[in-house]
Order: sequence, then C-alpha cells, then structure tokens
Amino acid sequence: MQRIIDTENKPIKLWLKDIDNGAMEQAKNIANLPFVHSHIAVMPDAHMGYGMPIGGVMATDGVVVPNAVGVDIGCGMCAQKTSLRSLDSRQLKGIMRLIRKSVPVGFKHHGKPQDAHLMPKPVKQGVMLADLPVVSREYHNAMTQLGTLGGGNHFIEIQKGSDGFIWLMIHSGSRNLGYKVADFYNKLAIARAGGFGPAVPKNRQLAYLPIDSDEGRQYLREMEYCVAFALANRQLMMERVKEALQTVAGPIRFGECINIAHNYASFEIHFHKNVLVHRKGATSARKGETGIIPGSQGMPSYLVRGKGNRESFTSCSHGAGRKMGRKQARRSLDLKEERKKLEDQGILHAVRGRRDLDEAPGAYKDIDQVIENQLDLVEVIVTLRPLAVIKG
Repeated sequence: MQRIIDTENKPIKLWLKDIDNGAMEQAKNIANLPFVHSHIAVMPDAHMGYGMPIGGVMATDGVVVPNAVGVDIGCGMCAQKTSLRSLDSRQLKGIMRLIRKSVPVGFKHHGKPQDAHLMPKPVKQGVMLADLPVVSREYHNAMTQLGTLGGGNHFIEIQKGSDGFIWLMIHSGSRNLGYKVADFYNKLAIARAGGFGPAVPKNRQLAYLPIDSDEGRQYLREMEYCVAFALANRQLMMERVKEALQTVAGPIRFGECINIAHNYASFEIHFHKNVLVHRKGATSARKGETGIIPGSQGMPSYLVRGKGNRESFTSCSHGAGRKMGRKQARRSLDLKEERKKLEDQGILHAVRGRRDLDEAPGAYKDIDQVIENQLDLVEVIVTLRPLAVIKG
C-alpha cells in the first residue's frame, strides 16, 4: 500500500502515489456513501470511470451499486499455455489472418446465432431465463455476439512466456448484453433514488438498489448471467484461436484455461461481515489464486498468484490502467513514435492510423510500475511478452 487518506467518512487505501483528480474525487464520493463497509481500496491502475474509479474496490452492506460494477459486466481475461516454444513471423501472420476470419471485432457480430448449447444457463438454481427480463429480451441478439471481441481495449494476443512457451490471451466481456443490463438497472436505481433510504446526489452516478428488494435481487441475477456469458464469450473465442493456431502450426497440446473477471460484485466475508464486494476494473487475488494482469499493447502481461491481502479485500489491479483519455491520446501521441515502439520489438501490432492511438502503449501507465506497486497483493509467476495482437 502506498498511502491512506482519512479525511472522508471511510478511509481510502491507495496502491498508487499519483492518481488523477477525477478518480480521486470519485474515490472520495464512494468513501462517503452510508452503506460502505470498512474502507475503499484503490488499485495501482486506477483512473476515472463512471461513478466509481476503474481500479476501485468497494464493499457494501445491504445494497448493490450498478455503476460500481460497470457497463461491461463480467469483462475479464483468459490465458492458455500451449506446447509450442516458438512461432516465426510467417506463421504468426497466417494465424492472425485466420483469427480475423473467425472472430468478429469492433461492432461486428456473427451473421447468424451461434449454437444455443454454448449459451450459459441462469446461474442460480431454480431461476429460469424468463426470470431475467433484460437477458431474455436480448437473448437472441446475444447469440450472435457470442464469440466476438468487441472494441476499445479488448484484444487477442499471442505471447512468449518467461517459462519458454507460447501463450494465448484474450480480453473481452459481455458485449451489448452486459451494457443493456447495466443501463437498465442504473436507470431503475436512479428512478428509485430516495425511495429506499438516503439519497445519493444524482451527479455522482452512484444510485443503488437494496439487495433485499425485488429490483436488487433481479439485478444480481442478471449480473451473474452476464458474468457467465462473458466467460462463454471468451471461451468460444479461445477455441477459435486454438483452431487457427493448429491449422498453421500442427497438433498442439494446451494447458488449463485460466479465467478471471474484473467487473462484477460478489458476496464475501471481510472484516467479520458478509458484504457485497464491487470490483470495477479489479480482480480477485485470494491467497494462492492465479490471476492475469495484462499490459498495454506492446508491453508485457503477467500471470500472478494472489497473496490474500485483507486490506485490498483480496483484490489486485486488472491491467496497466490508462494515463490519458482516448481523445487526448489521439491528439497528443506521435503516431510514428508509437508504431516504432512496437516495430522495434518485432510485434505484429494494431496501431495503423491516428484513430488507433487511444490504444497505443503511450496511452497507458507503465505496467512494471503497476506491478511493483502491488507486490504486497500478488507475486509474479510468468511474464508474457507480446508477439502479435488483434485489437477490437
């Protein structure tokens, strides 16, 4: 931990020295919510989000805050080890071509629904699809989104590990399904503001729902479905990436797929109380748990093992974190310089024009410093260096 701020109703514990003003203001806003348990934890990749900083962890007693989960519910990482030890440039280009044919990116979806058996079932026993109003309404559309990457900072990457093996990594979420659920319940929470208890100022974007209300229970059920859908989405993409790899490189053995989500809420016991832990751009780092902390395009990613630090609600960062907004990156970064950073490393990258600069290395924090700031939360197991990347 880097420092503690104790000027608000609850302490704010930070794992970074420098935090942007917007994220700091948001951290103070959530530290003053009446239902917050113990303290607020801010991870080293933190930056401003909607309502709550991305990289924030908040435990609540009795309520759920949709904007403290975020709009891309269940967004997270998958990584899988291969038996390969090397790939040449020709092979990498061939693999990337095949991936682009089988995995739609950006706003693109599949032209037809994917197999229904690949869609997750409702998580809670006894809950039917009809009990999930937003999910059931969007279900058919979601079937065309299954196995698609999306845009923004989502990516598919082929990497070389410090263990000597080639790895595959995917970052993606619940696509439009998660957005629809998040938007519906955030608007519902705003409409009910003050009806359940203390009102939260509307401009703070932190409207809440009691977990013992019909609306709160319904949100949690739909949120859990979106987390499961996001995992199914990554798993289907991973299967198609593996097929592309084997088409080019021949028979390959694969290790167990590692999965970790970073936009969700879960019931956990912390500081002697059963609370709802909201992780928005933060991942679980229980003692012995394997996690994934990706770097920006062109920078290393890390497989880590959690240390179970209670002060962070057993959490760690979900990535490097932005150091500048998307518009600022497009305005201020030098295209030739950003391309050179990637090409000097021999990386097949996705920075082609100025519009891609929002996902260039210069738009993100130094991942090595982010890791250094949280060595009390995790230990590094494997360092993964990029060979080729597809961006959404």
